[in-house]
Amino acid sequence: MGICKLLSASLYIASAFASTSYIIKYSTVPGYFLQDLNTTNATTFDYTTVNFGLINRTYTDGQTVDKYGTPLTQWQKFEAEVIRLQLAAGAGSKHTDYKVVFFGRHGEGYHNAAETFYGTPAWNCYWAELNGNSTTSWDDAKLTANGVKQAQVANAFWASRIALQKIRTPDTYFTSPLSRCLATANITFSGLSLPKKSKFVPLIKEYLREGISIHTCDRRSNKTYIAKTYPGWKIEPNFSEYDQIWNGVTSETNDAEDLRSKVALDDIFSSKSGLFVSVTSHSGEIGSLLRVLGHQAFSLNTGAIIPVLVKAEKLPGTPTTGSATWTQSPHCTAPPLSSISNGACVCPSSAAPVTSLLVTESPSVTPTVTFRPTGV
Repeated sequence: MGICKLLSASLYIASAFASTSYIIKYSTVPGYFLQDLNTTNATTFDYTTVNFGLINRTYTDGQTVDKYGTPLTQWQKFEAEVIRLQLAAGAGSKHTDYKVVFFGRHGEGYHNAAETFYGTPAWNCYWAELNGNSTTSWDDAKLTANGVKQAQVANAFWASRIALQKIRTPDTYFTSPLSRCLATANITFSGLSLPKKSKFVPLIKEYLREGISIHTCDRRSNKTYIAKTYPGWKIEPNFSEYDQIWNGVTSETNDAEDLRSKVALDDIFSSKSGLFVSVTSHSGEIGSLLRVLGHQAFSLNTGAIIPVLVKAEKLPGTPTTGSATWTQSPHCTAPPLSSISNGACVCPSSAAPVTSLLVTESPSVTPTVTFRPTGV
């Protein structure tokens, strides 16, 4: 009965804004997850040992059993709480949506392993600008064997939550277009016992990709390759055949990344994405999404997953377009002699560092990216 009311409330809110301009104000609702607490150590956080971080607590309605008298699990109680919040919001004067967003970081990629091998400063100075080395490639990096195992752990944990906690699985799935995220999402959700109405058919979204640097691991493959590798998956409209954002010359600033993250979130919250949503993305991009949502910084280890309860208020107003500057990234043209922790490169004398770029000679390499709501 509660779910029927929820659907009615959601449809009312959607119809109310179907022909009205609005802006979306985001916030996170604390008090439900360990990852909301500033006392939780993100480095040692293991979502598989703490029920995705869900805090054991009582809720407003005090319901402890279902209509058959069976005790409710913590996840069932939490789902009922989110439905209650949504129903209360639908009855108020403001148009407010609540969603539980599961942010999942991809498993370890070959670029992660290479950075560990070379060390972060040397990686940033030189190696990351290459397509790979003599033994492996990290251009649009694939998952390592360890990365595959991390995604399999996620799959097994989701299966355990479904069986033991009767957790509500995501109503919709979204993923970055980069190979490591596509593979992680596929392994994580394939073979699970999912409702017919919300089977795993993800939507690939350009703006959920990693923060864009001059590293080749941030360049995506072409649309034809993605569609061939993951047939049946949805690709958002206006997704270009070739990567139009990565250029190997300039890097996205935090402001620029947050701008596109806001657009991605606006698309998700403006669509019929349901109450529970899955987003498979990257450490940097998830960090950006959390900033936009007003959540505390919480860095995810490779393969980790955290849910966040999000409140989205749709307020009268006209969405504004925006743009943000990108920066040039100094680097060496040969392996560095040494590098220091602040990221400065010490290049060999035979290969002076690249510190400035004559972009006027090739204007096409400097992106002119204006981010605005695109719809899904």
